[in-house]
Amino acid sequence: MTESSHRTAAVIEAEVREGTYGAKVATVEPGGAEFIPLGDRHGKPYQQFWTWVSPNMEFATVFVGIIAVWFFGLSFWVATLAIVLGTGLGSVSMGVLAARGPRYGVPQMVLSRIGFGFLGNILPAGLNAVVAGIGWFAVNSVSGAFALNALLGWSKPLCLVIIVVAQIAVAFFGHNFVHIFERWSFPFLVVVFLIASVVIMSKAQLSAPSHNSLGGFLIAFGAAFGYAAGWNPYAADYTRYLPPDTDRRATGLWTGLGVFASCVVLEVVGAGAATITSIGKYVSNPTAGFTSHLATPLADVTLLAIALGAICANALNVYSGAMSFLALGIRLPLALRRAIVALVFGVVGFFVALSGLHDAGTKYTNFLLVIAYWIGPWLGVFFADQFLRRGKQVAGLLFDRRHNPWAGFAAMLIATAVSIVLFANQTEYVGVLPKHHPALGDLTFEVGFVLAALLYALFFRLQGEAGVEETLHIPDAEVTEGR
Repeated sequence: MTESSHRTAAVIEAEVREGTYGAKVATVEPGGAEFIPLGDRHGKPYQQFWTWVSPNMEFATVFVGIIAVWFFGLSFWVATLAIVLGTGLGSVSMGVLAARGPRYGVPQMVLSRIGFGFLGNILPAGLNAVVAGIGWFAVNSVSGAFALNALLGWSKPLCLVIIVVAQIAVAFFGHNFVHIFERWSFPFLVVVFLIASVVIMSKAQLSAPSHNSLGGFLIAFGAAFGYAAGWNPYAADYTRYLPPDTDRRATGLWTGLGVFASCVVLEVVGAGAATITSIGKYVSNPTAGFTSHLATPLADVTLLAIALGAICANALNVYSGAMSFLALGIRLPLALRRAIVALVFGVVGFFVALSGLHDAGTKYTNFLLVIAYWIGPWLGVFFADQFLRRGKQVAGLLFDRRHNPWAGFAAMLIATAVSIVLFANQTEYVGVLPKHHPALGDLTFEVGFVLAALLYALFFRLQGEAGVEETLHIPDAEVTEGR
């Protein structure tokens, strides 16, 4: 019998975030990735809508549609189909994950400990810390810098500095300030992008000739999924402050809808813009190419909105990158540890972004696919674990440092490696099957998800995890609900 089998029905003491925070906005959020005290819980599910619309109102979203036409050779309508399907899949998983935040009161990558264990969770949490706090931060910083460069004519490095400082400032204050910043930005971003979208789509050549292929469609589908699912490892970070009795369906619906609506609209507009924009002329600054179809006043306001949208996106990226780092279980005896980690990630992300000011298009395409490569297997393990532990009391596993099963780590690692070696298809690496059969496109994340789920189901039973239950004790209540 395994060690974990002996711990059935154990009660684990929760690591509760210290300090009083509540709904304060101008106060730096204390603590790190601990359980949120019940007295600090606040907010409504519908607030998740603008929290997830605003960060997608930026050029990085638009560019997903552009590359589907420019680089993958799809027609506008085929690109739109790939965008809707890929984004829809990533948005559904986003809603399901976000719905768990109020009940468990911890960040998404702490929730991941249930299936991966305290040590095994280092794999997904570590990857997300790098991808969110550095990778996505760099991508969106470049996007915002391009917008300021096109608007003001200042040097790209100077524009990058301005964008980065603003982003770090928002993330440094923390959860409540992030939510308020997204809400304040929401009306301006939505109005400007809707007007710009109407103008661009009125000029788009929706029947322009193309070179549609199954391979191109699958790669575009993967890129659209990668963009939407790129938010998945953050999902519970922004719902964990909601009261425990918050309607789960409403929480998931508003979150998923925010991601889906914003991504689909701007990515489709990007595909339309690509039909009338010269790749040769604007490949060095595609942001300027996008706004070149607008009258100067509207173009300038749109560039300002793109810069603001980049800040909205990276406020979440830096914040969640810090959450994922702290979810590794590293003990930092500092009251402002989250804020300090966010600052460090922002500085590192700045230098990565600085190196990415050139050849942004190819690097961004590869980045979107790489995100899907690891998120697919992670989701496979996470959802398989959720199904296998249904009805069990598992909240105690969030803070039990003895909970170290190998099943999740092994399933994700094997599925990721196998799917990449066999199915990856991008400029940096072409897998065994696409190399001989290019029409396959890129099936890495689909294969990774299914393989990880199947492997985890097998390993879960081999390890004897089925009977493990642990409740979580906190000072003023107990979290004992089943999954």
